Amino acid sequence: MKRLTVLASIILIALSAISIAAQKNQGKQLTDAVNRVNDASAAINQIMRAGDKGIPRDLLNKAEAVVVFPSVKKGAFIIGVQVGTGVAIKRVGNGWSAPAFLTLGGGSLGPQIGGSATDLILLIMNDNGLKSLLNDHFEIGGEGSVAAGPVGRTAAASTSATLGAEILTYSRSRGLFAGVSLKGVVINHDDDKNLAIYNKNATQILGSPPVVSADAPSALQRLADTLATYSK
Repeated sequence: MKRLTVLASIILIALSAISIAAQKNQGKQLTDAVNRVNDASAAINQIMRAGDKGIPRDLLNKAEAVVVFPSVKKGAFIIGVQVGTGVAIKRVGNGWSAPAFLTLGGGSLGPQIGGSATDLILLIMNDNGLKSLLNDHFEIGGEGSVAAGPVGRTAAASTSATLGAEILTYSRSRGLFAGVSLKGVVINHDDDKNLAIYNKNATQILGSPPVVSADAPSALQRLADTLATYSK
């Protein structure tokens, strides 16, 4: 009987330790998620306040979803490497969904040297573009129709650069870098974080129906609120 009591105590202690560790991990995941959403919101504010160098609002109004990778780290010496973390958010009626979390990585080969941090913003313009994004391991430039997005308040949405484009890309760079290319960059779902926060993966969060912003932790509302100030 004494052995059973000791064994039961050990099991209870172990279960308690596991529970505490899980709570700490969830708290850490949420803190990181909030920081990522805040950084993405700041990136949107900076590029939209750039006047004639900002994203045209008529294009933002037509976007089905927006993906933001703030401060993508790039480094190169002949072989280039890009790594970053970001968020994706889908239009839902007159508002936006809860943010899903993504990662970015890739490389390029060619005459390049230097390092920088770049805010990368993708406008997903239609269902086909969103479908591509919802596939894990989505390679930019390798799948779908991707084009460099036009800038400026009066840029025509029908410009030849955007005709038929499923995804429009924008970047804001800090530092020096040469030979930047989005080709070979792969977007993956950060489902460790998605599952920790929503108990859903990225496809479920952004799918049909998506997780609405009101069902996300209130600390993750900032990106939806920021996009609402620049789009209708």
